Amino acid sequence: MIDERVVDTPRGPGRLVQRRPPSPWATLVLGHGAGGGIDAPDLDRLFWSLPREGITVALVEQPWRYAGKRVAPAPAVLDEGFHAIVSRLRARTPMVVGGRSAGARVAARTGRGLGAVGVLALAYPLHPPSAPHKSRLDDLTSSRLPSLVLQGTRDAFGAPQAFPREANVVPIHDADHGFAVPKRSGTTQEQALDLVVLAALGWMQSLVGGRR
Repeated sequence: MIDERVVDTPRGPGRLVQRRPPSPWATLVLGHGAGGGIDAPDLDRLFWSLPREGITVALVEQPWRYAGKRVAPAPAVLDEGFHAIVSRLRARTPMVVGGRSAGARVAARTGRGLGAVGVLALAYPLHPPSAPHKSRLDDLTSSRLPSLVLQGTRDAFGAPQAFPREANVVPIHDADHGFAVPKRSGTTQEQALDLVVLAALGWMQSLVGGRR
């Protein structure tokens, strides 16, 4: 069942699109990045795949994106919009928050306040592409929640090996920041996205104790 609704926030209306299985055991809430929307390939694949495994998936479209703007606002504004929309969700199962790129940072910053049990970071922007010394790791670690990072090995915002050893990182072979893989790769695009789904599912099962 798909439920789509517009949600009013202090920053204007946003959108929540939710797909719920008959008997869910967990809820995964995902936000989009600064350069795209909830139709990103990885978000779309998780939205259609995980409900078959018993996980409710909700996609959050930020007010700026819903309004058709091209440039994302300041982090505090993103946090306020995400928090306002997710607060209306009323999840009845353990909730994991996450997102892709900038959306992962928002989820990490707001997760504890929303009552989440974990953070799923897709293509976490560890640093600007041209400034690897400017780390953004603090947003992730300061959440004080269990986290999983799914990171392409060609991600210009930080390759898997750039994360500290204690970080829980699953590399997506040959994938870039959008999890796209070149045609010459030994990994197909379908395989890369399948790995995103399988890694997220396995981690959520271990975190929440859902069905296997």
